[in-house]
Amino acid sequence: MKLTKESIKHNASWKGYRLPQYDIDAVREATHKAPTWLHFGAGNLFRAFPAVLAQRLLTAGLTDTGIICCDGYDEELIDRCYRACDHLSLSVTLYSNGTINKEIVASVTESLKLSEDGARLKEVFTAPSLQMVTFTITEKGYAIQNDAHDFLPDYKADMESGPDACHSFFGKLASLCLSRVRAGLAPLALVSLDNCSDNGVRLERAMRYMTQAWMQHGFITEDEYFALIKKNTYPLSMIDKITPHPDERIAKALTDDGVEGAQPFVTEKGSVGAIYVNSENPHYLLIENAFPNGHPPLEQCGVIITRRDIVEKSAQMKVATCMNPMDTALGIFGCMLGYTQVSAEMKDKELVNLITRLSENEAMPMVADPGVIDPEAFLHEVLGERYPNPFLQDSPQRTATDTSRKIAPRFGTTLYAYYNSMLPAHRATKLVYIPLVLAGWLRYLVGVDDRGDAFELSPDPNIEHVRSLMGNPKLGDECPEAQLYPLLANRYYFGVNLFEIGVGETVVRMFNELNRGPRAIRETLKKYCGEEKAEEWIFD
Repeated sequence: MKLTKESIKHNASWKGYRLPQYDIDAVREATHKAPTWLHFGAGNLFRAFPAVLAQRLLTAGLTDTGIICCDGYDEELIDRCYRACDHLSLSVTLYSNGTINKEIVASVTESLKLSEDGARLKEVFTAPSLQMVTFTITEKGYAIQNDAHDFLPDYKADMESGPDACHSFFGKLASLCLSRVRAGLAPLALVSLDNCSDNGVRLERAMRYMTQAWMQHGFITEDEYFALIKKNTYPLSMIDKITPHPDERIAKALTDDGVEGAQPFVTEKGSVGAIYVNSENPHYLLIENAFPNGHPPLEQCGVIITRRDIVEKSAQMKVATCMNPMDTALGIFGCMLGYTQVSAEMKDKELVNLITRLSENEAMPMVADPGVIDPEAFLHEVLGERYPNPFLQDSPQRTATDTSRKIAPRFGTTLYAYYNSMLPAHRATKLVYIPLVLAGWLRYLVGVDDRGDAFELSPDPNIEHVRSLMGNPKLGDECPEAQLYPLLANRYYFGVNLFEIGVGETVVRMFNELNRGPRAIRETLKKYCGEEKAEEWIFD
């Protein structure tokens, strides 16, 4: 059983697998001639969610075209996950009761490499039928400046040299959009589907700085700039579906079924891939209704197309309250306590108390109810069903990746809300669990686990800079406020000056407790997250 178009024609061989219920070749031909949906970012989330949504539309007869995908970061994925499998993919859904749903997805009709397929990409962008371009390039993919606010070298070079022969991702994207503008075609919706707050704003910002520089240098006209930034739209979205790295147990199950080549691999750039993706069943997607050339009928398969303010509230609910802050807490503390599975962490009394009190007691009072998703129900689903799912092998090592870029959106908004609140009950100095997580991140950066052994930190481009800001402490060092001030006052990493809002001192004290020596992390967690009332540890 090889994952190819020819193989899946032999249905008996694929017993137990849901197969495409449409004419794959007809869909590919229609999409090639009149593409409607292009996607950048060929990773696991795309294959587990947007590609499956497209499959639902095709199955229901709501569209006759699929998705063209492109990758510009790790193009090895295009060869190994798409072209080697006739652009088919195996989507494996893992339910908390142990049920496994296996489906072959054929909605991806072409896979392109940004470095090689520029001519085909230009054809797609200048197709009158194209309605939207979506992105899952990860949160760090939108970074165009370093922490000193200097533009990154490739991005800066493209700003200065113009739209021809660009090297940066956003330079190439802006150039492709410009080709559509110059062809006199309808504007597009450029939709970030990345799991970060203000994702559409980040996308628009990267495009705006690039095209503004081109206008200032005379490469494009003011009308072209207006078309690129004001006529094209950059809708906000909120997306949620836990999609861990491919699970070895799933690879074994597929191999036992007779599927060839199911073993996961790691690319030269460190991406973990396979011919399959595994993900949980719960999923959410809201997109701002800003589509100047229309959009596929996504609302027919559960996507909520709604007002911008509702998307903003939903995203803030998830990013700053009901999930992402808990991801960070479980990620950093799980690494230091030797866990390799998030589901196993949910059997740890202190860690469960930490994330429950963090979300319910401290983050939830600042949440804005979006109206279309109940924050309480969402939180209870996360705590009661999604995190404890033993069949979803998510790891703290994965969730701890790029934490330096995640702290500010996940905690800064809530901290600033406490700072601005006029209610005495909302004084930031009363916070316990948010400061504990921030202190936990500093302790994580020491690179030594709770037994006193060194461990490998998850990938993060800012690790060395952050360590230098905090003075590179060692396990057992007592760090004064003056030593940690340069980091804790840094708005780039925290979104706020922690001392200015009144929690910097608490973070310093908690870090020193966590850093006393071996077993200090567990002792500190027991102190603040045991069964005793948290009020005992509040310091005004």
